[in-house]
Order: sequence, then C-alpha cells, then structure tokens
Amino acid sequence: MEYDVIIIGAGPAGISASLYTVRANKKTLVLYEDLSSLEKTHKIENYYGFENGIDGKGLYETGIKQAKNLGVDVKKEEVIKIEMNMNDVNDKDNKNNYRFTVITSNHTYKSKVVILATGNKKNKPKITGIEKFEGKGVSYCAICDGFFYRNKDVAVIGSGDYAISETNDLINVVKDVTILTNGEKSPDFRADNVKIETRGIKEIRGNDKVEEIEFEDGSKLKTDGVFIAQGVAGSTDFAKKLGALTNKDKIVVNEKMETNIDGLFACGDCTGGLLQVSKAVYEGAIAGLEAIREC
Repeated sequence: MEYDVIIIGAGPAGISASLYTVRANKKTLVLYEDLSSLEKTHKIENYYGFENGIDGKGLYETGIKQAKNLGVDVKKEEVIKIEMNMNDVNDKDNKNNYRFTVITSNHTYKSKVVILATGNKKNKPKITGIEKFEGKGVSYCAICDGFFYRNKDVAVIGSGDYAISETNDLINVVKDVTILTNGEKSPDFRADNVKIETRGIKEIRGNDKVEEIEFEDGSKLKTDGVFIAQGVAGSTDFAKKLGALTNKDKIVVNEKMETNIDGLFACGDCTGGLLQVSKAVYEGAIAGLEAIREC
C-alpha cells in the first residue's frame, strides 16, 4: 500500500500534521500502537479553548476522530521497522518516489514522506549496569552496531515484535543471540542460533565492557554485547536506525521540523523542549505543511 505521507504516532503532533496533509489532498496514513502520554493525563487546564479544562483521553480520542472524518487512514498497528528505498532516495528531484518502507507487525507500506511523532518514549529497563555500559557493549540499534559483534555472542532484551525485529537484524551477523524477556512471556520465535531466556535480570556486568549478565536467581550468562529492544520502538529509535541526527534521546530538527534525512520529519515531545500539547500541535502543523512541499 502506498501513501504520500505516513505519520508514526496519533497524539497531538501526529494528528495535527495529518490534518494539514490530508486537506492538501495528500494520501495520509497515521500508525500508532502504544498509549499516548496525553491519553494518560487526567485533566488539562492550560490548553486554549476549554474554560473548564479537558481530560487528556477525551482530547486524544477527539483528535483521532477528527482526522478520520477528514479522510486520514488511522490504523492501530505496531511499527517495527522503517527502511529507506535507496534508489528513490538518491533521485531527489523526483517527488513521485517512495523513499520509505514502513513495516508493521501486520503490513508493509510505502511512503514519500515519514513524520515521526510518537512522543518521548523511555523504554530503557531498570537494570543495573545499563547506563554504565552504554557504548561499551550496551546498544539500542542492531542495524547500527551489529557489525561490531561479528561472530560474537550477544543478547537482546525484550519480548515483543520490536525485539524479534532486532534479533532478525543480528542473526546473520553474530554467532549466537539470546533473547532475554526479563520475566515476560516467551515470544513465538525460532531460529538455529537463537535461544530464549525468561528469567528476570539482576545486573549487566563487566570491567571496561560488557562481559556477562547476572539473573535474579544468581546464574550468569556470558555475552559480548546487549541490545535493548524492550516494548515498542519510539521515534528516536527509528531516527537512529535511519541515520538521523539525535542528541541523547531527542531528534535533531531544524525550524521546518526536518531531520538531516530528506523526507524525514519529527515533531512533538521527541524533539525535546517544552513538553506541552500546544508545542506538539504547533510542531505538527509545521511538519505537515513542510511535508506537503516534499510530495
């Protein structure tokens, strides 16, 4: 299925962007899976137009209905990977090119433009040693860093489709992969060089780099690297995998909400700054308007 614009995230930023693109007659798809931080907010009293405030869930659901009423396709599907179609990317002057392939747990879509708007997800598990060994054996991107673990043993922390996607990116590069569910249900996945371990994780250990993982029962697993893929991938995860610039857990954009990747935009909490609905709506509008010019 082909679209002019695919937006990842159905919160204020993503929906705001979609309102502009669809009204410009651009075929628009919004994909979302995880709960929006707005949906979890009990009451909002500092947003224009509501004299008695409004509950976050109500505002969130109204935004999705508004987008659907205008003709936006809104689908609840987990996005597990975004790939660039290099032949189309290199032909920058052809606006009919579909630069991106967006892969969900159910379907594959093509798009000329992608807007990342999933908020500022923090899927880092609370395991001792993760922060200590970031860049020293702890990674958040299999495509980016898998090469450094050729013919070595690695572990992937996670249990959902995102963890399986990261594992698939590793199995042809590394020697063996152990999926660590950290107490969660074992995924239905089989491969010759993949093992699954469901025990809870206590600590990641090593000296100058990752050397082993200790489980809550005291047993240990020797490993050369650990890839974090817990929960659902967020905007920054996708940005890093596509080669977009990031600053810690924020996506770097210019005043047009453009990343350094042609056709890739980001807006809302994932760009940092003021974490407010008003800022997300503004950035979504800018991203939507600029996306129209790209396609």
